[in-house]
Amino acid sequence: MNKHLKQLIDLAQVDKEIDAFEPQIEEANYKYEAALAKTSSIESDIENLSNEIKDEELKKSKNELHLAELSAKLEENAKKSAEVKTEREMKSLQLEEEIAKEQITFANEEIERLEKIIENKKEQIEASKTNLAEVNASLESVKAEVDEKLQKIDADRQEVFKTKEVLLSEINQKGLAFYQKIRRWAKNTTVVPVEEQACMGCHMVIGDKVYSDVIKGEEITTCPHCGRILYVKASEE
Repeated sequence: MNKHLKQLIDLAQVDKEIDAFEPQIEEANYKYEAALAKTSSIESDIENLSNEIKDEELKKSKNELHLAELSAKLEENAKKSAEVKTEREMKSLQLEEEIAKEQITFANEEIERLEKIIENKKEQIEASKTNLAEVNASLESVKAEVDEKLQKIDADRQEVFKTKEVLLSEINQKGLAFYQKIRRWAKNTTVVPVEEQACMGCHMVIGDKVYSDVIKGEEITTCPHCGRILYVKASEE
């Protein structure tokens, strides 16, 4: 096999290994980011519940104020009843008293309902705080685990970078420029094998003449359909 072709095949493999580190880094970071997102979500839930409690407490206060006003009105009507002189005035006071009592009953029921809602939301907050404490407690160990993985990935990546540096120092610059030009669009399929006389980049069948050139490996041969650099695996030569 042509020396320069062999160097490009090796370079393509190294570039592929380098690119493979990115998803590994993302995967390692995902666990910690997921824990942070969960923390943020719980904190947001607690804040929302706290704001909802404030709204319910405001409604409760309004009902308590209304209840106090109704009680004061009943007391006032009780005093007026002693001064009633006509049956019409008596009926009017009785009607007002009945309406006030109905409103008092409704206000008490509403206060009771709001208190239950407030208590339920407070229980939810306490449960969320417990959950938050557990997540925060595990956050440090998750971070340590992720950092350890990232250090290992970085060490492996540095070794591959060293290999690439050696390759770049030895490779023909004209061939390297050609390789980089194709890699800009072909990425990790810049250099591909030929299998069953088909380019494994575009999966198109190549002609006998091109296939023969690829098998010989004396020159750098490209696919006539897509322009990728072609080679034949040792087992298929």
